[in-house]
Amino acid sequence: MKRFTAWRRRPWAGYAVVLAALAAIGVIYAGFSPRTERAEAQNTAQAAQDLANGKQLFNKNCASCHGLNAEGTKDAKGKPIAPSLIGVGAASVDFQVSTGRMPAMNPGAQMPRKEPVPDFNTSIKTDYEEHEKREAAEKQKAQAEKNLADLRAYIASLGDGPDIPPASATDPSKGDVALGGKLFRTNCAQCHNFTGQGGALTQGKFAPTLAEDDVTPTQIYEAMLTGPQAMPVFNDTTLTPKDKQAIIAYLVQTREEPNPGGNGLGRIGPVSEGLAGWLIGIGLLVLAAMWITAKKPKKLKNP
Repeated sequence: MKRFTAWRRRPWAGYAVVLAALAAIGVIYAGFSPRTERAEAQNTAQAAQDLANGKQLFNKNCASCHGLNAEGTKDAKGKPIAPSLIGVGAASVDFQVSTGRMPAMNPGAQMPRKEPVPDFNTSIKTDYEEHEKREAAEKQKAQAEKNLADLRAYIASLGDGPDIPPASATDPSKGDVALGGKLFRTNCAQCHNFTGQGGALTQGKFAPTLAEDDVTPTQIYEAMLTGPQAMPVFNDTTLTPKDKQAIIAYLVQTREEPNPGGNGLGRIGPVSEGLAGWLIGIGLLVLAAMWITAKKPKKLKNP
């Protein structure tokens, strides 16, 4: 006790106590904070790697048309070859790439839907019975999903634009089908026809079908949000998120409706059905009449 009292009275004892207290605080702080700091550092490093991968994918698949800086390109006459991607947002990238419209092999009046390139094909078959094939397919699909996410992130980093809609906004079960039908007939049926079968437009363009199952609710929402190619942009002022969800619900329900006659005939209504009825029905009657009149009557025998 006397030794401790004597040590405490020394001039440097106060400094030693302060240093010991600071060291204790540092140890306690280090025990709580490093996980958060390390996690933030790891997230930052991972985000940088994702952007680098996205840029590499862009240079490989997109830069030849859209330019090394996504600024767009023009031909010798100043006519645009490919538009700028600065500010288009993640939703536009997701729609164009996930539907296979981009990268485009041969730019034309309008890019048709096709199977996405292997780097971004997230819809490949994975339900193989063989374990090795299934595992390889699942790995390829996971890599494609990551590649698409990285490309979206890279383009989004170049400028603000519409983001991918959340799953809750594209759920058809939460939409008003009756309202969706009215909105679709008012805003979309002129090009896609009132059941979403699609149709021809001017100058080699066309409105694609929306009746196939591979046209996902997310892609429909993204198309309304970004206005790809000949389609106008329906922002949240023109069509609110609830309106978009209602249109999706109407289209999904229309797909599921049965065709009582067996063949939908394009599902464009009574015009096609009436035309088929007249052509086939009257045609059969005409053929039957021709067959009957072509038969020579038998001569009656004299009694």
